[in-house]
Amino acid sequence: MAVQAISGVSASSEAVVMTEYPSLASTRIGQLLGMLYESSTVRLFGLMKLSHVFALLTVPVGLPLYFLQKGFGERYVLTNRNVQVWTARRTRMVSSVALADIVDVELQQRPGHVFYKASDIHLKSAGGETILTLKGVKDAGSFRNAIARTIDSRRMVQESMDRITARS
Repeated sequence: MAVQAISGVSASSEAVVMTEYPSLASTRIGQLLGMLYESSTVRLFGLMKLSHVFALLTVPVGLPLYFLQKGFGERYVLTNRNVQVWTARRTRMVSSVALADIVDVELQQRPGHVFYKASDIHLKSAGGETILTLKGVKDAGSFRNAIARTIDSRRMVQESMDRITARS
């Protein structure tokens, strides 16, 4: 039996690093609601924006949308080899991009994202074109950083494996 250099980590198998579910900002209706919620700069009692009252009034729209998205939407999975888009029920992979194909990870926050503190994440190829977009990711900065760190880790592991192979 081969001994692993780091307990629980294998260079030959795929492991999940992080999973994110998109926020309501990933949908057009959610973005419209987000723009409505951020439409006023007037503060109510100095605590919240006056337009945040609309969030209470639109609960009959937002709540079913939230549950539909959780049951029938998508989820984003970062592994030590790929960034994957799966159906929320974990039944089918929608798309996948190998970490080796990703050169840059960019965030784009649109007006409907601000209320949800979400952004779209664009995974870019060497040619600068977007190869995959993860829509409406809440706290997208931390997911972006996880992707960037995993890409660096994967590159270093591959370099180490290439050196070990060259010794043989």
